Amino acid sequence: VAAPPELQEKTLVLVKPDAVQRRLVGTVIQRFERRGFKLVAMKLLQADRGLLDKHYQELLQKPFYPSLLAYMTSGPVVAMVWEGYNVVRSTRAMVGDTDSAVAAAGTIRGDLSMHISRNVVHASDSVETAQREISFWFQRDELVAWESGDRDYTYGP
Repeated sequence: VAAPPELQEKTLVLVKPDAVQRRLVGTVIQRFERRGFKLVAMKLLQADRGLLDKHYQELLQKPFYPSLLAYMTSGPVVAMVWEGYNVVRSTRAMVGDTDSAVAAAGTIRGDLSMHISRNVVHASDSVETAQREISFWFQRDELVAWESGDRDYTYGP
């Protein structure tokens, strides 16, 4: 029995180079697993300019874009797709404000980040953006459809 569509919403989460270097990948994954979301794709990669230009297309003309590009190519990233009910909105809440200084305690950035330019993770900001971003980072056949045995315990009957 396939999960109903509202449980199949997907979002992209990137563990950025600072977090990979600081060995925080497992900590980030654990937060999503504990929340009850389902991991459907994950890979470690060195992002190149072409991929990042697509991903950050709305920031290309910003004065800080060259430093963002340098940062995002400074080391490997872990790209992940998480699935679940309201996963985009919930993930944004879990991640916290872009500016670590104002990110709430208990959020990923509030707990793990010290500076806006090293803010640990990226998370898609809407369902539409998530669909577009996932297509930049993953081929369709890299997303694994699987049934979670704990669905009834996570979401109820």
